[in-house]
Amino acid sequence: MKATLLDMRRNPRKILDAIARNETVSLTSRGKPVARIEPIAKGKRPTAGKHAAVGIWADRADMADPSAYVRNLRKGRFDAL
Repeated sequence: MKATLLDMRRNPRKILDAIARNETVSLTSRGKPVARIEPIAKGKRPTAGKHAAVGIWADRADMADPSAYVRNLRKGRFDAL
């Protein structure tokens, strides 16, 4: 399938559907090919559990409650009073 960068921006579902059908999508910009999107082979899909970054902060005590941690990060300088 051929698609333009404008198609990718306006109709990403059409491109994702083509990839789901195991089609390779060629992206063009002003009529010239710039990229190719290929589906990942069934056996080569990464799993989240085996990735090195999974659980990297599991032993941090300040991250026990992520909502409170983010709220603390986002509060303003004068909210602390």
